[in-house]
Amino acid sequence: MADGAVRPVDPVTAPDAPLGVLFAVRSAAALHRLLDLLPVFDGDARVRCRFTLVPGSAFDADALAAVASSGARCLSWPEALAGRHDLILTASPKGELAALRGPKVLLPHGAGFNKALAEEGSPHLPSGLDPAFLLTPDRRPLADLHALAHPDQVHRLAEQCPPAGAAALVAGDPTLDRILASRNRREAFRSALGTGPRRLVVLSSTWGPESLLARHPGLPSRLADRLPHDAYQLALVVHPNEYSRTGSFDLARQLRPALDAGLVLAGPYEQWAALLVAGDTVVTDHGSTALYAAALDRPVVAVCDGGTELVPGSPMARLLAAAPRLDPSGDDAAAVLAAQPSAPGTRRFAEAAFALPGEALATLGPELYKLLGLVPLPRPAQPRPLAAPPSAPRTPAAFAVRARTEPAEPTGRTGDGSVVVDIDRLPPWTDLPYHHLAAEFGRAGIREAQSAALLYRRANSAPTPDTAHHHEYRTAADWTAEALADHPGCRTAAVVLSPTRCLVRRPNSAPFTVRIDPHRTTGRVRYTDPAAALSAVHTLLGTQQAPATTLTCRIDGTPYRLHLDTATEADLQHLL
Repeated sequence: MADGAVRPVDPVTAPDAPLGVLFAVRSAAALHRLLDLLPVFDGDARVRCRFTLVPGSAFDADALAAVASSGARCLSWPEALAGRHDLILTASPKGELAALRGPKVLLPHGAGFNKALAEEGSPHLPSGLDPAFLLTPDRRPLADLHALAHPDQVHRLAEQCPPAGAAALVAGDPTLDRILASRNRREAFRSALGTGPRRLVVLSSTWGPESLLARHPGLPSRLADRLPHDAYQLALVVHPNEYSRTGSFDLARQLRPALDAGLVLAGPYEQWAALLVAGDTVVTDHGSTALYAAALDRPVVAVCDGGTELVPGSPMARLLAAAPRLDPSGDDAAAVLAAQPSAPGTRRFAEAAFALPGEALATLGPELYKLLGLVPLPRPAQPRPLAAPPSAPRTPAAFAVRARTEPAEPTGRTGDGSVVVDIDRLPPWTDLPYHHLAAEFGRAGIREAQSAALLYRRANSAPTPDTAHHHEYRTAADWTAEALADHPGCRTAAVVLSPTRCLVRRPNSAPFTVRIDPHRTTGRVRYTDPAAALSAVHTLLGTQQAPATTLTCRIDGTPYRLHLDTATEADLQHLL
């Protein structure tokens, strides 16, 4: 309402004409910030939400994808200009926003004002502080309300643009609140990703020439080349602007080696935040994603310094200055990442960017309803839980296996096997020395299968003959014999029958069964990939004429006891 009066409307009764809230979106990044405000209006039939694309951005491709696919109503820009709106929400001051009629609320589209682009507006000023964008042509404030996350941001806005600073409010950060509210879903997220006991390392790349991917495009593949698959899982968060500029297809093409090695690529909406909740360490440039990781107290490792884009003295600058550095071309990645403490204390840097944690919707909601002239609903708005991250990537189809054999410890801590075999699995294209190539039949390429010393396949859940007709099966015993005959370079053929049982055959030998004991600790039972255990068996059988009937496979320091037994008839006749 123009006069600011509150409508005397029962908050549970819808008026004849709902009030219109327009989400004015310039890019996907701006949209995603605004969507975190939606719970403020949940359950309120008095409010109608519409979306429009503010023209002029170089990153407007798929900007409305997150709402268009859900059935949200979108207005063309001429339609948005034609009428007056009861409330306009935006997360970017750029474009022709002044032409829209109605009270405007402006949110930052990042964590604070950490980045300045010299080619836009005033040099060395972030757009969120730049009078060139925050004032209309007649020098009036563009927004009726600036909803900022921290008192320091209010102070900086008042200092750089006094007219805009007069309408600023410390409201917290709705995106941070969603992340904090999802901390109890960490185990569920890690389960969805298939992380298990591995350390999840999240790479974070902003957009522009100083970003991680622009400065070091080969870093995801290089880390995959250096970090053992069974000790580390890699994930990559890419700024939505980079998705818009490059496109999902070409981005996946550029990252294909790392993706084939198991890299998790977060989608442009929500998934990045779930990865931070699930993650153990964040490797970052100067993008504000790292500040959200710091709010979770995650260890942060710097790989870029932000160049001229990083605002000196900003929370992000202070975080990067204190973070350990990772040399993108060095061989110490595993050492740097393994050295990160479990209680890193990065939260103090986030506290300089975020205030009122958990209170953003409760603080901002009444202000939005005041601008609408409505009495808020009686129930408090709650942040929506983060969606689960993308499903677990498929295990790579081939590995270069590094193996080291040593006598068992006399204390018996690694089991009572006579030999311990340490196994590290890396991508087959690694330039590091390795012991043998292991490949999964049916998934690995023909060249990898022909070169593999260990060839294995995973048993499927084939129906029994009395419930299926006109199907042909091979037994596990037959397949292992055929694999050795058809692949002259193969020295061990195996079938993974279950998470704890495999059938193994060597040339000129009878097949045998390998049983894998899980590793038990207080409150945890840990299983390993049977294919990793098979590499330990292959290594041992290549060094001993009369192998022991037990051995210990050690993966990332965790011992698993393996038993070599005479194959049972059930294992031999298992249908494939």
